[in-house]
Amino acid sequence: MGTNRLIDQHGRVINYLRLSVIDRCNLRCIYCMPAEGIGKVCHSDILSYEELFRVARAAVAIGIEKIRVTGGEPLIRKGIIDFLGRLAAIPGLRQLVVTTNGVLLGELAADLRAAGVQRLNISLDSLDAATFARISRCGDLGRVLAGIAAAERCGFPVKLNMVVMRGVNDHELLDFAALSRERPITVRFIEYMPTIREPGWQKMIVPGDEILARLAERFTLQPLAASALAGPSRNFRIAGAEGALGVITPVSRHFCGECNRIRVTSTGKTKSCLFSDSETDLKPYFVSHDDALLTEALLTIVGAKPDSHRLSLAGSGHRSFAMAAIGG
Repeated sequence: MGTNRLIDQHGRVINYLRLSVIDRCNLRCIYCMPAEGIGKVCHSDILSYEELFRVARAAVAIGIEKIRVTGGEPLIRKGIIDFLGRLAAIPGLRQLVVTTNGVLLGELAADLRAAGVQRLNISLDSLDAATFARISRCGDLGRVLAGIAAAERCGFPVKLNMVVMRGVNDHELLDFAALSRERPITVRFIEYMPTIREPGWQKMIVPGDEILARLAERFTLQPLAASALAGPSRNFRIAGAEGALGVITPVSRHFCGECNRIRVTSTGKTKSCLFSDSETDLKPYFVSHDDALLTEALLTIVGAKPDSHRLSLAGSGHRSFAMAAIGG
């Protein structure tokens, strides 16, 4: 465990880094990027593994205890397994997690486990092949389900992330919740976020309280306490279930007061809040081989972390962006 506690100006302990290694993805999910896709970033603009490792090492040195590797889809980047092994060996890092869409898990689950990855978050927005194809625009549900099964065989604690969209997949809420009854799976229901600012986005949102009310009509939900390194989920267990459920409410009931994270994009931009337009470019700090300036930059970013985003059901002033470009 690190010797430092990283505390922002609002008294929040910042112990969680989301580190994006690539902006590309092998799916085109409707809530993550526009139909036309996103502009291609030059290979030279993407941080090298050595630069990403320096960020991770500097972050752990000042108090980060959990790193989640994201994309785009991180598993499509060549050399990712070796890089994850290097991250896992950083002294003081308590938890290494990967967020993936599961497409490549069938081939890579065992390698991820051997590299030292401790947990997987797998995006899965439908259990129906046609609905899944509609949401992902190109995905094969069978391949993702096979990847999830491979992860379970390797002993991974699996979390499934479902972005709930009214009229698209919200009729599957009970089916997803039921997955946690017989298997030690955590299912997390995430409110749709208007990152790409499509017209009429408000109608897509199923508020977290409504999600819980619909689940409670079928199941008895027991509240669960969150761990110190946990994200923003409100957690529950169906009575007698092996797994758990979580609800993440960035729009209807923001969790900014407990936010414990910062983000670094694959191009080296650092953000202390997903919905803030403020970001710091870390690339100038890689010129020197001395990480003191890089460390100071991370401390400054944490110090400037806002108390809250301004996103609400009524509207938002943030600029639109593709989640793939920021890091999901």
